[in-house]
Amino acid sequence: SREFLWQEGHTAFTNKADADKEVRHILDLYRRVYEELLAVPVIPGVKSEKEKFAGGLYTTTVEAFVPHTGRGIQGATSHCLGQNFAKMFQIEYENKNGGRSMVWQNSWGCTTRTIGVAIMVHGDNKGLVLPPRVAPLQVVVVTIPNSKLSAEDAKKLNDTAKGMSDSMIDAGLRSKLDDRDNYTPGWKYNHWELKGVPLRCEFGPRDMEAGHCVVVRRDTGAKETVKLSDLTARAKEMCEEMQADMLQRATEKRNASVVTCTSWDGFVEALDDCKMILTPWCETKESEELVKKKSQEGSEGGAAKTLCIPFIQPPLEPGTKCFITGAPATTWVIWGRSY
Repeated sequence: SREFLWQEGHTAFTNKADADKEVRHILDLYRRVYEELLAVPVIPGVKSEKEKFAGGLYTTTVEAFVPHTGRGIQGATSHCLGQNFAKMFQIEYENKNGGRSMVWQNSWGCTTRTIGVAIMVHGDNKGLVLPPRVAPLQVVVVTIPNSKLSAEDAKKLNDTAKGMSDSMIDAGLRSKLDDRDNYTPGWKYNHWELKGVPLRCEFGPRDMEAGHCVVVRRDTGAKETVKLSDLTARAKEMCEEMQADMLQRATEKRNASVVTCTSWDGFVEALDDCKMILTPWCETKESEELVKKKSQEGSEGGAAKTLCIPFIQPPLEPGTKCFITGAPATTWVIWGRSY
C-alpha cells in the first residue's frame, strides 16, 4: 500500500453484543476525527456484502466525498470479524465454566488518507486551506516594513509584532512571526496562503500608530481590523468560527451532491454530473454487479459501486421497488464513483 501510516486496532470479546458496541464506538471516533478536527462531513453506514472486508461478518464505514471530482472515498472502517478468524486460527479463551470458547473479534483503522481528503475537500486555487484545529501553524504575523521608517521605529514595529505573536503562543495558539526583510509583504502573503495558514495578521507602521492590526481569514479572504489588546482573544474566536464555517460549507456542498433515483433513468447522468445517488435497493450481489456493468457501459467516467448503506435511512414505503431489478427493496443505499 502507498498509505504508509496506519492507525489500526484489533480486539477480542466473549460475545457479539460487546463486539457490536465497540464497532460503532470506534466508528464514531473516526467520524469525529473527520467532522470535528478536519471539518470534513462523512456518512456513517455499513458496507454491502460485496464491499465488506473479506472474511469479516460486516464492515462499517465513514464515507467522505470530494465534490470537485465527484468521487467518494472510504474515510475509515470498523469491522466486526465475527468468529471466522477465531475458528481458523483457534483463538479461544477460558470461559466462566472453565471450558474453551471462541472469541468474537473486531478490527478497525484509518490512514493518512485523512490528510488527503481534507486537502481535496477544502483546498482552492491558492493552495491549502487548513482547518484551524489541525493546522500546524494557526496564525502568522506579517510585518509591513516601510523604507522611510527610522531604525528605531523599525525595531519598535518588529518588537511589537513579536509581542503579538508571543502573546498568542502563551494563550495556546500556534503562531509565528514572519519578519523576513528579503521578501515583500505580498510574497509572504502568497507563501502562507499556499501553506493554508488559517489566519494572517498584517501589521505595518500605520497599524502600530493606531494600535490595531488587520486579520485575514484564509478560507474566505475576509479582513477584520482588530485592536492589539483584543488580538489574542479575537484570534481564538476566529479560529473557532472558521472551523465551524468550513464544516458547514463542506456539508452544504456534500448534501447538494446527493440525488435520489428510484429507477435507472437518470442514474448515469447523475454520476457524470459528479453526484452520489441514493436509491432503494434489494441488497443482492447480482444487482450490484449489474449496476457496475451498466454504469461502465453507459459512461466513459467509470463504473459506480455502493459506497455505504447509511445508518440514517429515509422512510422506505411498503411496496418500494429496487431501482435496478424491480424486486422488493429492503434498504436505501448510496452509490457513486470512488477512489
